[in-house]
Amino acid sequence: MTAYTASTPAVSREIHLAARPHGTPVPGDFRLVRTEVPEPGDGQVLVRNTWMSVDPYMRGRMDDTPSYVAPFEVGRVLEGHAVGEVVASRSPAVPVGATVAHFAGWREYALLAAADVTVLDVTDSRPQDHLHVLGQTGFTGYLAVTETAPVRQGDVVFVSGAAGAVGSVAGQLARKFGASRVVGSAGGPDKTRALTEEFGFDAALDHRAGPLAEQLAEAAPDGIDVYVDNVGGDHLQAAIGAMNSGGRVALVGMISGYNATGPVPGPANLYDAVLRQLTLRGLLVTAHLDRLPDYAARAARWLGDGSLRTKETVVEGVEHAPEAFLGVLSGANTGKMLVRL
Repeated sequence: MTAYTASTPAVSREIHLAARPHGTPVPGDFRLVRTEVPEPGDGQVLVRNTWMSVDPYMRGRMDDTPSYVAPFEVGRVLEGHAVGEVVASRSPAVPVGATVAHFAGWREYALLAAADVTVLDVTDSRPQDHLHVLGQTGFTGYLAVTETAPVRQGDVVFVSGAAGAVGSVAGQLARKFGASRVVGSAGGPDKTRALTEEFGFDAALDHRAGPLAEQLAEAAPDGIDVYVDNVGGDHLQAAIGAMNSGGRVALVGMISGYNATGPVPGPANLYDAVLRQLTLRGLLVTAHLDRLPDYAARAARWLGDGSLRTKETVVEGVEHAPEAFLGVLSGANTGKMLVRL
């Protein structure tokens, strides 16, 4: 058991939710706060966070509405996935120097119960990999194409938000698991170029360049069999319109409506799901976390042999975490958006 070390800084910086956003969040909805670093008690560890994640789902937690996870509290520090180094420990199970993952991001230092951290093996991976391709975002992409909307040999697959952390993994794994053609959508020529040149998609649609349904019909003239939806809105409507009979849809996220201030209309062609006998199924990765370690081990091997590629957009400093989060909502990232602390 290691005692608290006096060399640990006495002050940490963290980001609080200053106000609940109305529509699109603005910088004034966040506040940078300095706080004292507490000494760990029995069974606790002090973690110096080195990387933190910002993710689209966090927008929903900023509203005071029921969901699958409790809303953030105004005036309190935000939270999310992070990795860091244990700098003080009063738990024999988690030694000083260990690299750990936990859910107390948006701050430079986190005091946690030892039971609330996961010790990571970073022998053959980087700590930040466990926030995306080896973590819940990568696992979400895996579940989407293996269980929620399972890809079968020869399927044509369409992925929206394909240049993001979930979509880029889903598209690559769809190919690995038998897809004959993988089409992705993204915003702008740099992202669409990344889809084909870095992530191995067969075709990339720029949703800013013209009507999505027309682009999808050209990229997949024989229709699509699987759709991984990260966007909702016009993307979901275009996908339903292009689906072959018996097609499967994984409803992962609908970022196009996260900042809406009123009810978001559903697809105008939803009845086509009846006529074509489609399956539309929602996916919450939190219902499957007991299997995350097995996925991470497999994904680490795919990273090692080059059959799974990843990309990051990195913002420096906890003070710029709100900027990084706003960037995720506006599509500023290619691959996983991370904040290096």
